[in-house]
Order: sequence, then C-alpha cells, then structure tokens
Amino acid sequence: MEDNIFDKTHEIDKVHDVDLKKTMETSYIDYAMSVIASRALPDVRDGLKPVQRRVLYSMIELNNGPDKPHRKSARIVGDTMGKYHPHGDSSIYGALVNMAQPWSFRYPLVDGHGNFGSVDGDGAAAMRYTEARLSKISMELLADINKDTVDFVPNFDETEKEPSVLPSRYPNLLVNGTTGIAVGMATNIPPHNLREVVDAIIKIIDNRIVDDRETEIEEILSIIKAPDFPTGGIILGTRGSEEAYRTGRGKVRVRAVTDIETMSNGKSRIIVTELPYMVNKANLIQKIAELVKLKKIDGITDLRDESDREGMRIVIELRRDASANIILNHLFKHTQMQDTFGIIMLALVNNEPKVLNILDMLRAYISHQEDVVTRRTKYDLNKAEERDHILQGLLIALDNIDEIIKIIRGSRSTQIAKESLIERYDFTDIQAQAIVDMRLRALTGLEREKLENEHQELLVKIAELKEILADEKKLLGVIRTEIKVISDKFGDDRKSKIGYDAYDISMEDMVPNENTIIAMSNLGYIKRMTIDNFKSQHRGGKGIKGMETIEDDFIADLLMTTTHHYVMFFTNFGRVYRLKAYEIPEGSRTSRGVAIVNILQLNTNEKISAIIPIKDYEKDKNLFMVTKKGIVKKTSIVEYSNVRKNGLAAINLRDDDELIEVKITDKDTQIFLVTKYGMCIRFKETDVRSTGRASMGVIGMNLGDGDEVVGMQLDHQGDSLLIVSDNGMGKRTYLEEFTVQKRGGKGVKCYKITEKTGYVVGVKAVNDDHEIMMITTGGIIIQIRMEDISILGRITSGVKLINLDQGVTVAQIAKVREKVSDGDHEIENIDDAMEDIPEQDISKLDTDFFEDDVTLSIEEEE
Repeated sequence: MEDNIFDKTHEIDKVHDVDLKKTMETSYIDYAMSVIASRALPDVRDGLKPVQRRVLYSMIELNNGPDKPHRKSARIVGDTMGKYHPHGDSSIYGALVNMAQPWSFRYPLVDGHGNFGSVDGDGAAAMRYTEARLSKISMELLADINKDTVDFVPNFDETEKEPSVLPSRYPNLLVNGTTGIAVGMATNIPPHNLREVVDAIIKIIDNRIVDDRETEIEEILSIIKAPDFPTGGIILGTRGSEEAYRTGRGKVRVRAVTDIETMSNGKSRIIVTELPYMVNKANLIQKIAELVKLKKIDGITDLRDESDREGMRIVIELRRDASANIILNHLFKHTQMQDTFGIIMLALVNNEPKVLNILDMLRAYISHQEDVVTRRTKYDLNKAEERDHILQGLLIALDNIDEIIKIIRGSRSTQIAKESLIERYDFTDIQAQAIVDMRLRALTGLEREKLENEHQELLVKIAELKEILADEKKLLGVIRTEIKVISDKFGDDRKSKIGYDAYDISMEDMVPNENTIIAMSNLGYIKRMTIDNFKSQHRGGKGIKGMETIEDDFIADLLMTTTHHYVMFFTNFGRVYRLKAYEIPEGSRTSRGVAIVNILQLNTNEKISAIIPIKDYEKDKNLFMVTKKGIVKKTSIVEYSNVRKNGLAAINLRDDDELIEVKITDKDTQIFLVTKYGMCIRFKETDVRSTGRASMGVIGMNLGDGDEVVGMQLDHQGDSLLIVSDNGMGKRTYLEEFTVQKRGGKGVKCYKITEKTGYVVGVKAVNDDHEIMMITTGGIIIQIRMEDISILGRITSGVKLINLDQGVTVAQIAKVREKVSDGDHEIENIDDAMEDIPEQDISKLDTDFFEDDVTLSIEEEE
C-alpha cells in the first residue's frame, strides 16, 4: 500500500521534458484567439464586444429599461459578473460607463445618473454611487430578442444562457464605432451619423428590390461622406475617409472649431467650442500653457476654460500686435486642436477577424437582419398558427355547445372529458384542453364575435407572414420599413462638419457648380447664400432683410458668382487673398455669417477693401488699383493667378497710404477718381503703364494737402457721377462735363465743399434707373432713386438727400440696380440674371454688377 502511494507522489513530482517552442506557440495562440474572439474585437453584426453585449443583456434581464427607474450600477455589474462575465468588476463597470458617456458614444446605449466622468478625463464615481438604465436607442439593439431571433449559448458555468449576438435593429458598428486592441491586431472604427448609415442601407435594399442589382461602393460614398464624431469638430476633406471606406484603412484629420473675436479693447481672442474626438480638454489646455511657457508660441496673454453645462468654451486671449491666424495655425500644428484619427475597420465575421470596407460592413449587417427578421417571422407565424388552431377548436365547440357541455358534465374527470371530445369531434389534445378550460363568459354573443374577428385577423396575419418568408424582396421591404422608423425616431443632424482641405483636390468634385451670392458686412462678416434666398420685387418694394447684423454694421459688398469661381480679397494693406467661393461658409439669408478673420489669415487692423470674383485669369484683363494718396497701379490679372494661403503682396504701399478700391479694366476703360475735397480727374486706362505685382504704381492724381481719394469709378458704369457728402447732401453731374486729362494732374472741381455739406464721402457712376443706398454712422439706411436726384453742374453742392441727427454723418453709399446688362440684353433683376446667364458665362456680366449692384435691400420684410 505504501509503495503505491509513493509511486503516485513520485509521478506527480516528475519533471516532464517539453518542447518550449511548441508549448509557447500553443499557449500563446490560445490566449491570442481568446482575446481576439472573446474580448477586444466587436462582432460585425451588432458592433459590440462581449462585455458590452453582456452588460446590455443583464440590464434587459433586470427589466432596467428606459421606462423604469435607474438602478445602482453595482447591481448591474454584479449581475453581469455573476451570470455572464467572470472577470474583474472594473472592466465591466468601465464598459458600462463608456456606453453612458455622450462624448464617447455618438448615440449612448446607457442612460447614466450621477457622475460618469467628463471630457477632461475625470473618472466616473464608484459604482456604488452611480445609477443607470438602458437608453431608448439601446432597446432597438435588444428588440425581439425573446422571439428566437438569435442563438443563445451556455454561459461560463452552463447555469445560464446568453445571446451570442444581439438582434441589433440598427447598424450599431458604424453608428457608434468602436476601438479595441487585441493580440497582433487592433480596430478603430469611428462613429457615424445614424441617418446617413440608414440611408446607405436603404440604398442597398432599394437596388436589390427595384433594380435587382448589387450596389457600387461609389453610391455609398455619396451618402456616407465622413465619420460624425460626438464631440463635433471639423473633418478636413474626405480623402482619408474615402480611402478607409474603400480599403478598410485610412486617416482622417479633425480640427477644433474655433472663432476669432475682437474684444472691446481692440485685442483679439480665440474661442474654442468643439475639440477633435477623444481629445482630453484639460490636457490640451495644459499643453498650450507649456508651449507659451517655453516660448514656442508667442502672443498668448491669457488662457482659461469657461466650459459649463451649456457647452465647451476655451478662451485664448492674444496680445494686441499678435496675428490671431498665425497663432491658431501654431496651435493646430503643435497641439491636439488638430488631430488624426486612424481608421482600421476590423471586425469579427463568423468569429474570424477581418478588415472590411464599408460596403462589406453594410452587407454583413443586412445579412444579419435578414436572418433576424426571418427567425422572428417564423416565430410569429408559429405563434399565430398555434393560436388560430385553438380558435378553430373553440369556434367548433361554440357551434356544438349543448352537446359539449353534456359530454363534460357526464365525464368523471378532465382527462376523460378531453378523450371524449377528441373522439367525438376529432379535436387535438391542445384544442380539447382549451375547450375544457373555457369559461362560461365565452358563451355570450359578444365573446363569440371577438373569437371570430380574432380568427379572421390571424388568417390575414398568417398569410402575410408566409408571404414574407416566401419572397426575399418582401423580407427586405420589412427591414427597410423598420430601419427607416428608427432613423426618423433617433436620427439627428451631423455634429462634425466636413471642412475643405487645401491638399484634397477631390473636394471640388463633390461641390456642385452653381450660382451663389456672397455677402460681406462692413465689420467683416461674410457668408455664401443660394439664389433661392432672393426673390424679384417690383420697383418701390420694401425689400427683404438681407443680413442679421450687429450694432453699427451693414452690408458693404454683395456679389454674384458661382461656387467654383475664385473670389479675390484685396485689403487696405495692399495684400490679396484668394478663396474658392465654396470655401466661404454657407449661411441663411438672415444669418450674420462668419468673421472674415476666421477664413483668411489677416493681420491686426487689416480690412477688406475690395472683393472681385474671377473665373479665368485672362491676359487681356487688368486689375486697376487706387490708393488713398492718389497712387494708381495697373497689373495684368495673370500676375495674381498663384495666391498663397497667407496672402500675396498686391501693391507696394507707403507707410501712410492704404489701398481703397480695385476694379477689373481693359484698354477701352476710362477712370474717374474723386477726392474728399471735391476734386475729380478723368483719364484713360492706357495712360497707366502696366507694372509688376509687387510694384508701387504711379501717380494717378496730384492731391492737395490733407486731401485723399474717396472713390474710383469707370465710364461704363453709368452716364453721370453721383457725389455724396458727409452731411447728407448730394447731386448728379453728367460724365461729359469732366474732360479727359492725362493722369497725374490735379483734376477739376466736381463738388462745392461748404460747412453745410461737409467733405465728399462717396461717389458712384449711375443711370436714371439706378438706386443707391446711403448708410449713416447711426446705422440708418435709406434707399433713393436716381431719377429723384437733380443733375447739376460740376461746381455745385446739390440737394439734401437725407435728414441726419446731430453728430451723425453718412458713412458709406452703395449702389442698388434692378437692371443689369450682360452685354446683349438687359435683365430686369437678380432672379432673371441667375436664370438667363449660363453658369460658365456668369463672369461676362459687367464688373460693376459684381461689386456692389446686387445689394437688394437690408430693410425688414413687409
């Protein structure tokens, strides 16, 4: 006996020689496969990792739905751990918290109550303090789970059953995305907009139902253009997204949403309202502070976090002489205010990890839904047939109720009664049981009618369910209808805007080439509007409200172009910037727009002097510029065909000079310059020799001491010059009264300056059918018909055009014209101009129309 014990002990203690390489390979592969299939990667069908699926299933088992009170997180974690997930409670609670955070999940699956952390990286409170319940949208993930729609498998100790996948009535993998690091592989799927993903699924289904064809990936890319992050931000271009959607891998650059504001003390500040996805706000602020301390970024004077329940707000105040755009570019370069999201679309397909393109993902989801709806339909059909089978027996029983009562009363037991009924009427055991269980109230006429109605309804339902099972297109139609309801119920607008990437040449192809109107206010707010915002009106109408402006602001420029044309911006500093029209953010007719400093890299105190739309850089066209000190410059438009992002020198200015106006001219043009002291010179464009882009130009007009040029007009813009003074006086004088001189002269008197008139404030070349708007420093706007203004000689002061309050002067005049010439015929209003001129010919309208003629009106709608 002792020998046997010794032998056994010796056997246990014996050292076995094994091949380390094989042992490590076997053990490591087992571990790796466990992590890949049962921990870190989501299933392509429901987009959930096992721990997330188990948490949600535990909550539905606890009856913890959105219509029930919140329950302690500790209870949910305990149930999940005890029944389905034999791992640490921290990993389960971590998954629960993550599904409740609106900055982590695009459509949160858990409705949390209590401290569930913050975007600053703060952790959630302990699970004994927080409470949770399922969110409304997560009920769609679990819908019909009790109708045999998915397979159930034994849990870890085979005492419970858990679902291997959820029915997932919406495509959660794409909608909420996921991130996970397995062994030798990782997944990083960004969240998407529910409406867009559902529209893509509907497109695939419609192609199969209507056209009997498979969907091309290009069709999907036109619907789902880019991810949609819960924290918003601006996605730069679509090239990275498109690459990821086609191949399963790509990089998306996301930028913070910022706004540059000018404070009352003249300083600028940068306001950050949205950050890229997964960026920790507290760490970002700390990083900016470090860069300022190390002098890597110079010009920031104050940095504070003003975020509250209303939303995020990081304020970065700048030094007075600092350029906000330059500092913003440094922040984008050196901090996570611009971040890259690396997309890896890896998911489990039949329990195998695969990198999928977007079409594969959507097809896998539709295939899952076909399986779910088929199984649910079979379940419903089975239940309906079982119920109808009982109803048929009950209806036969009611037809023969007297005999059936007699049989039941004459039977010694329920079993004998059932056997007698089966033998007499050929009932099944189930029908016989239902009859002996029948209550007396079923004998009433009303109850019989109910049974008959239920029987007829079940017959219709059974026929419908059988049709769905027999016809794949009807099955797809059911999926389409149900997913559209979810989209309508839970869908919302995009949070992440798609911005324009200077390096992404494919962006322009996505923007339709259509007519557009660009409006810019005096204080530098700009927006792009569709032509639908404007409607034609008869002369004398009150007009429509053109822009929601702030105090002391008014529309300074309104021009028409197409989305693919360039818009050139000339500044008082003599620099030129350029954008494609589609790069200007679109706004509604009454919106204020965005500050121009947010889209152009302007320097401190730099203002826009002229806006010119350009279709092509034609050699025979020139840009003619005039400065406040009477310097003029003519340069071929071709010289400005390559404008850098940070601008280009358009004219070389003296220190005390600034650029005031720019127009497009050709060799047939004659130039009119009018000064503050009422002098005017008229000369031919050909008198000014063409010079290079960076030149200073030549003297256009010899000015007296203290005088300065207030405006430039061209001879083809009208038949008379309207001259308006500070104090609201004005008159018209025919162009013929101004003789053509050589450039560089003093010119002739064009307006009689008196104490009553004040200095000349503006000049426009006009016809009788033109109208002008006068804008005062008090914010009052008046519109005047030119036919109402007298034509007087050169050396006159004119008549009173507007009554001004004391201390108020005329700030600016702008021209409104109802008739526009396109060279061949006159067009009555802006609507006709839009309709009659082809998009490619829009630049052939005379240049005056582009500059300030289309300011329809800024007054309130009647």
